[in-house]
Amino acid sequence: AEKWEINPSELTVMKELGSGQFGLVRLGKWRAQHKVAIKAIREGAMYEEDFIEEAKVMRKLCHPKLVQLYGVCLQQRPLLIVAEFMENGCLLNFLRQKGGALREAWLLSMCQDVCEGMEYLEAHSFLHRDLAARNCLVSEHNVVKVSDFGMTYVLDNQYTSSNGAKFPVKWSPPEVLHYSKYSSKSDVWSFVVMWEIYSEGRTPFENRSNLEVVNDITRGVRLYRPHRASQSLYAIMYRCWHEV
Repeated sequence: AEKWEINPSELTVMKELGSGQFGLVRLGKWRAQHKVAIKAIREGAMYEEDFIEEAKVMRKLCHPKLVQLYGVCLQQRPLLIVAEFMENGCLLNFLRQKGGALREAWLLSMCQDVCEGMEYLEAHSFLHRDLAARNCLVSEHNVVKVSDFGMTYVLDNQYTSSNGAKFPVKWSPPEVLHYSKYSSKSDVWSFVVMWEIYSEGRTPFENRSNLEVVNDITRGVRLYRPHRASQSLYAIMYRCWHEV
């Protein structure tokens, strides 16, 4: 087995953490010492060969603001991903539960965490393709780390084609909506995550259907300034949504 393959016998499952878009996530121990998140990949949720290739690359990506992938279990089904465990869970839920109590300095620091993780991915020519608060995790010290980078690449068509039911329209730029054209520029557009942080976890364009959002974005409509963001901060967000 390759170095990044983990033997399932080295894992102890402790408790269920919830269900992600790929399948069940559990808290566990690896080699009886490291706390890890163990993600089971639902049958049919992704293309296995692509996933294995992508996992090899993801394991090499290492940065304090990225959730570290430790390895995968390929010997049984479902496939398992073993990753760094983040005590405070998903950023979206964290913002919805605790956002109101966080000072502005914390919100800014969270945005900076995400930017540092994304800067590293871009420097390594790696696209995230699905940056959003739901795909960031929060450590016990409230450090935000980017997670699930590259995973949409191996998901089924429902998620990857812009007319699929699960496609994240409200986080996507015009060139992705119209031509499925991804680049580091489309990742920058997804700094909608800054908007999510400053609106304490609201859904972008929350009262609009996906179709209405596609039409709005195409016409040049953009998200409003969240009440906790200063004008200068909103100006930075707005620049991320500038059409080239």
